[in-house]
Amino acid sequence: MAIGARDYIDQLLVKKYADEKVDNHDAIESMIDPNKMLEAMNDVAMIQRNMFTLSQKLQRTCYAINAKSARYKKASGDQI
Repeated sequence: MAIGARDYIDQLLVKKYADEKVDNHDAIESMIDPNKMLEAMNDVAMIQRNMFTLSQKLQRTCYAINAKSARYKKASGDQI
């Protein structure tokens, strides 16, 4: 599959629009500073990591409390 103009009309269109700039990113200033955006993303990631760590600690603590307060009964017929 070839890339480019196939007929005369396409060739004329290519010549006409060859120097046109459609996406000129240099002329557009971003409203958001990229460094501040990356800093905010880093803060969110750190908060999520800390929340996960706290969740794991809470889960282990609850498991330990439930294990200490559990009362085990001997079932009838069980030989230990």
